[in-house]
Amino acid sequence: QVQLTESGGGLVQAGGSLRLSCAASGVTFAVNYMGWYRQAPGKQRELVASFRSGGSTDYADSVKGRFTISGDNRKNTWYLQMNILKPEDAAVYYCYARGGTTSCRDLEVWGQGTLVTVSS
Repeated sequence: QVQLTESGGGLVQAGGSLRLSCAASGVTFAVNYMGWYRQAPGKQRELVASFRSGGSTDYADSVKGRFTISGDNRKNTWYLQMNILKPEDAAVYYCYARGGTTSCRDLEVWGQGTLVTVSS
């Protein structure tokens, strides 16, 4: 029904920047909540930043001041600007969205992930 596709991952040197994008496609999807998560090898998936339909945002302490989440829930496109990247930011980054479609009031969707590698 709904697919999320991330892009923008890659290899960057420590101190550099990357911008991740996430786009929803498929049936009409009214998103209430959107989040960027990451999972490093051997670690649990963790929330990096979130974006709510009212425009409020939230960040993990480890990325505050360096990462910025933005987007438009009506256009179903979101971004994660990552600055001053550190080796510990290396992970697979996932896009997650929760909302409703005409056939499902509460739908949760994950993207396939995009790999971010940070060299020291």
